[in-house]
Amino acid sequence: MSVTDRMNDVKQALARAEAFAARHPRALTGTVVGLLSGFAVTAFGIAPLAPDARDLPQSTVVEASQTHDLEEQLAALAEHKIGLSRSELTRSSDTVESLFKRLGAFDPAAAQFLRTDPLAKRVLQGRAGKSVQLVADASGNVQTLVARFPSDKAEQQSTHFSRLSITRSGKTFSSKLETAELQAQIRLGSGSIQTSLFAATDEARIPDAIASQMADMFSGEIDFHRELRKGDRFSVVYESLTADGEAVTWDNGASGRVIAGEFVNNGRSHSAVWFKDSATGKGSFYGFDGQSKRRAFLASPMEFSRITSGFAMRFHPIHQTWRAHLGVDYGAPTGTPVRTVGDGLVEFAGWQNGFGNVVHVRHNGDRTTVYAHLSRIDVKKGQRIEQGQKLGAVGATGWATGPHLHFEFRVKGAHQDPRVIARASEAVTLPNYARAQFKQTVASVQSQLQVAQTMDGGVSGAD
Repeated sequence: MSVTDRMNDVKQALARAEAFAARHPRALTGTVVGLLSGFAVTAFGIAPLAPDARDLPQSTVVEASQTHDLEEQLAALAEHKIGLSRSELTRSSDTVESLFKRLGAFDPAAAQFLRTDPLAKRVLQGRAGKSVQLVADASGNVQTLVARFPSDKAEQQSTHFSRLSITRSGKTFSSKLETAELQAQIRLGSGSIQTSLFAATDEARIPDAIASQMADMFSGEIDFHRELRKGDRFSVVYESLTADGEAVTWDNGASGRVIAGEFVNNGRSHSAVWFKDSATGKGSFYGFDGQSKRRAFLASPMEFSRITSGFAMRFHPIHQTWRAHLGVDYGAPTGTPVRTVGDGLVEFAGWQNGFGNVVHVRHNGDRTTVYAHLSRIDVKKGQRIEQGQKLGAVGATGWATGPHLHFEFRVKGAHQDPRVIARASEAVTLPNYARAQFKQTVASVQSQLQVAQTMDGGVSGAD
């Protein structure tokens, strides 16, 4: 058959395809025809570049092949239904229509159901930030809609989530609300400091809660407020909590735990791993050499924050005089949680002149810590509290020019620099009976950290 005859056959096939597309004007059919046309033109455009067939060895091959009619193939493609699956987070200003628009669906019947169904109204018209996943058919008709959000029960918010499921059956819809358990997924991350710790972890797509834990983990060795250097690097292995396989991003305290990390600060490497004592059930961070990262006192009464006034002389903003500042001020928004830096007994909890709402905690060794200008007090006098336990929230009560926490550390009544005390405080030791189990834990995380170190900034899942 000559080239001209082959060209005529292709033109006839394309003509039949175009006629079929006119009778069945679906976007998919048009795309297929376009691809076939492009293939035909490309094939004949390349053909002249091949060597002359007369110069090549020739052999005859006879093989039976079954060909399918082009119109049958196009008809099968035209009947194929394309679905839609998208996810979005709800906004405080959302209506059903605006949510559907972002999800790419148009279904008046489904919208009417969501506006009138009690469960759907309560969930979708509530607080912003709920994860919504929608599945629709090729016409935009909603088939299923699933909304995931934190559990309403305070005691379950770190372990469970709520799931609202909307399902279509013919022309009717049904709704179901249930509680399910959050699942932990191991992730690896790494990054480099350019401006700040949180800027680097944001760039690496590492959650803020994990960044804060990492800062706490190394706070006894690195002053993250003053000693960070451009070019410092970190690698981390952590748990990411997931709801039906989707990472949880809710701002409700639900977050995974750092499993292991390495931080290179000013050329010096620091490593740590989370280890839980199977006998006592208590966990803490330890160096790979078995030395505990946890000391009797935390370096800060708040998760990683900026220091606004250190332990030194300063010009008092209210009294307009130079005075010794006998504590450390932490600037943070009103309502930011404040924690006790060590185990102790609440000695005072209430209002105290310029301190406003203040809590005094007495610790072993004639040591006392003070937390002032609180907007709220969550403990009572005489209550025994543990290191890291929440005792109140940042505020601007008393003689405060803005929301911040004033923190003091006193030894036998004398004021001391809290950061110096924290670094010099006694460490919690690893029991001898746990050392064999600890070595196994270190061996398993070291290989994961090595993989994380090879990543050029970012996050990856791990088995």
